[in-house]
Amino acid sequence: MSNQNVLRVCDATMQFGGVVAVNNLNLEVNKGEIIGLIGPNGAGKTTAFNVITGVYAPTNGAVELNGERIVENHPQGKMRELYNGENLGKYNDVKVLTPDRITKLGVARTFQNIRLFKNLTVFDNVLIAKHMNMKGNIFSDVFRINRKEEDRMKAETLELLRILGLEEHKDDIATSLPYGKQRHLEIARALATKPSLLLLDEPAAGMNPQESDDLMKFVGRIRNDFDLSILMIEHHMQVIMGICDRIYVLDYGTLIAEGTPAEIQNNPKVIEAYLGVDE
Repeated sequence: MSNQNVLRVCDATMQFGGVVAVNNLNLEVNKGEIIGLIGPNGAGKTTAFNVITGVYAPTNGAVELNGERIVENHPQGKMRELYNGENLGKYNDVKVLTPDRITKLGVARTFQNIRLFKNLTVFDNVLIAKHMNMKGNIFSDVFRINRKEEDRMKAETLELLRILGLEEHKDDIATSLPYGKQRHLEIARALATKPSLLLLDEPAAGMNPQESDDLMKFVGRIRNDFDLSILMIEHHMQVIMGICDRIYVLDYGTLIAEGTPAEIQNNPKVIEAYLGVDE
C-alpha cells in the first residue's frame, strides 16, 4: 500500500454544549487502504464521519484531503469558555467547506440507514448522482445544449451498473430490490460521483452472514476496480477483521487503539470497551 495520505483527521474535537462527542481524534487513510473505524454504540463514529464530510464544523481541529486543508475550526465565543477538549489554541483559522464542495473534491459516503430515492428506478438513482459533476448551467439546460453530456452520463450510468452487477435491475424500483442489493445500489450511487475516498457507514447493518460475506467481497473488489481508499464504520467484526488493512477504535469519543486486525483483536483496551471487566 502507498504511504500517500488521502485523508488526515487532525486533533478533531466535536463538542455539543458540555458534551464532548469526539475528543482529539487523529486518523489517516492512505491511498488504496481500507480502514475500519469501530467502537461501541455512542462512541462517536458517525459524528466523526459528519466532521469529515462537512456536515458538522468541528469545535476544534482540522481535516485534510490529499494534502489540502478542507476543514479547520477552533472554539469561539461562549464555546471557548465551555470547551472541554484538548489542544485549545492550536488552531486559529476557520474553514469548513460545505458537503457538496467536499463531494466534488472526491469524497462520497453512504449512511447507516439506506437513503435511496425510493420511488425511482435503479438507473435513475445512479444517474442523479452523476449530475454532481455536470458542467452545465441554467442557460444550457433550458436550450438542451448539454445533450451530449446527458447522453454521456446515461452511458456511464449503464456501464457502472453493469460493472457492479446491477444492470439487470436498472428498470426496477429501488426499494423492490433485496436488502443486500439495495446496499450495493447505495454504494453504486456514491461511486457515480467519482470519488477517491469512500466513507461507508455500517454497510453490513441488517445483513445475514451470506450477505455480509458478499458485501466484504464487493467492497474489496470496488477498492481495486475504482482505485479507491475506503474508511468504514462497521459493527460486524467478521467484516472488519476480514477486509481492513488497519483499524481505529473509539470509546466515548476518544481513540483507545489503532493497528492491524490482529493487534486490535488482542488489545486489552478494546476487549474491555466491548465486553466490560469484572469489578
